[in-house]
Amino acid sequence: MASSKDYLEYVLEQLGELSEVTYRAMMGEYILYYQGKVIGGIYDNRFLVKPTKSARALMPDAPLELPYEGAKEMLLVENIEDRGFLAELFDAMVSELPAPKKKKK
Repeated sequence: MASSKDYLEYVLEQLGELSEVTYRAMMGEYILYYQGKVIGGIYDNRFLVKPTKSARALMPDAPLELPYEGAKEMLLVENIEDRGFLAELFDAMVSELPAPKKKKK
């Protein structure tokens, strides 16, 4: 099941306090970037983030879910309505994420 553009727009609206949040559509789903780094995505209308140390600390009870078959597990963000929490989560996670890989020419 693909994610809806309406759900993506809702999540982006909740992340509105943050600058540098972008997304890329990929096979009916959406990859979310923060400050140029992959932070998570929208999969089957679920908001999932990478399970970094800080994300686990901020969401200790968050379930791990597969975004799609064969992928690594990610944390389900259930507290989408709390914009302050989302800003804190993204700001805490970004330093733990790898820099984007350079594209080969």
